[in-house]
Amino acid sequence: MKLEPLVEEYRGGVLENVHLGVLCGVSDQGDVIYEVGDAEHMTFLRSAAKPFQAIPVMKQNIAEKYGLTDAEAAMFAASHRGETYHIEALESIMAKTGLKEEQLLCCPTYPLNDEPKFALMRENKPPRKLYHNCSGKHLGILAAAREMGLPTETYWQPSHPLQQDILHTLADMAEYPVDQIKVGVDGCGFPIFALPLKSIATAYLKLACPELIRDAGTREAVQRMVRYMHAAPDSIASHQFICSELLRDDNIVAKGGAKGVYCFSLIRERVAFALKVIDGSETPWPIAVASILEQIGYSNQATIDRLYTVVPKEIKNDNHIVVGERRAAFTLAGK
Repeated sequence: MKLEPLVEEYRGGVLENVHLGVLCGVSDQGDVIYEVGDAEHMTFLRSAAKPFQAIPVMKQNIAEKYGLTDAEAAMFAASHRGETYHIEALESIMAKTGLKEEQLLCCPTYPLNDEPKFALMRENKPPRKLYHNCSGKHLGILAAAREMGLPTETYWQPSHPLQQDILHTLADMAEYPVDQIKVGVDGCGFPIFALPLKSIATAYLKLACPELIRDAGTREAVQRMVRYMHAAPDSIASHQFICSELLRDDNIVAKGGAKGVYCFSLIRERVAFALKVIDGSETPWPIAVASILEQIGYSNQATIDRLYTVVPKEIKNDNHIVVGERRAAFTLAGK
């Protein structure tokens, strides 16, 4: 395993922490044009798979058939943080489609964001399946399964036709043999897939460049899902979170996943990047992604500035005094 420093943290001028990882960038010609560490590193997508897992939902026109808003449809690719606007969107999806919360496999929990979580606890309200960050994805697959006359009780099992469709669609978009994809179980109970990092970047490239997708139905589904992601960026994660801040830029398609995986692609530049922080931390993401954009000369400075508001370069202590800094530690060198 070849790892390199991605982000370093200094306190009082002394190196205190290093986040090691791997990173790669691919072009629309299918070439790895940037590599830090080993671009062949096998990586589980975790929630970075959600735009691909939403493709069957888009193919069944669930949003159009049930009159969903853009913010509601975006929930099918979301890792939502349990804010009021997320829960209202999910409850509206259930009301419009007739799906029930008890049909969800994901376990009852509290929201990821502190404010809604603590508010519920203060009011002695119980956890709910709907608060799980993957509940939108689950509702989408349930709706698609019902629309197609497929079993809904087993919608999460690897052998289910929709899960098999997701697997084969991802393999096609990643240009990676389906029988070489490693399949595990995600936190929410869905099948999740491990591929070389460069193959994940290749799949993300096609979210930005859908004309590269061979299947017309998949191409149209991707275009619609990306449109929803751009129309409602706060649905995908929440305000002041990297995914939503990147998606405010309609030139970027982005999504992160648990245990440090982050992916994004640039529409005009026709490139895509995937990275994995090997210690599983999400804190380095904004610093690393901002550095990538700076190093390639990305023109939208406002997007880069937003990333540094999510995780600032400065490290402050509990008294809000600057005591250190975070730095990107890698240089993008062309292959």
